[in-house]
Amino acid sequence: MRTLPLPAILIAALFVMASPASAQEPRAAVQGFGGLGMGSLTTTNTNFGGVVTAHLTPNVQLVGEAGRIGNLLPSTTQTLLALSPVGFGVSAWYGEGGVRVTGGSSIARPYAEATIGIARLQPQVTSIGSGLPAVIANAGLSLLSRTDPIASVGGGVTLQGGPLFVDVGYRHRRVFSDSWVQTLALGGALGSNEVRLGFGVRF
Repeated sequence: MRTLPLPAILIAALFVMASPASAQEPRAAVQGFGGLGMGSLTTTNTNFGGVVTAHLTPNVQLVGEAGRIGNLLPSTTQTLLALSPVGFGVSAWYGEGGVRVTGGSSIARPYAEATIGIARLQPQVTSIGSGLPAVIANAGLSLLSRTDPIASVGGGVTLQGGPLFVDVGYRHRRVFSDSWVQTLALGGALGSNEVRLGFGVRF
């Protein structure tokens, strides 16, 4: 009776074990993230949100994202307002959808993405405490809130270990507005440059 050599047996065993693993390759992922928006060297703000991705191919995913941007005013405006006794900013809740392209190994996967959506701009005053004057001022400013288009581009890298992963990335966002809020940009653009860190799970 002829027996198969040990290397052939091991290779066959690897193919048998690899087939179920391929069939169970994750097709979607969810994550939460926190980010630091850079207005200028002296003005930063915090952003946060969540992301859902779904695979079209192994290297192309649909992306859905929603979250909050701490301040959309450009660095020149933020620097000038930082000198005043009363702070002022324009935050936003947003939702976007788009496409992500990934590459690399199964452990470290760099990616680039582009998304578009809408943002709800919310002007607000700060540095006047949390008493009645602040409540009245922000209640009045809430009447000036508006919704405008937003677009983002960015990239990063995901570090994967089993179903869990870490996402380190950068996003540049731009809000397209022709309202009074745009006047505050002083010729600049309403947007955000964000460095982010996310944690998620694939399934």
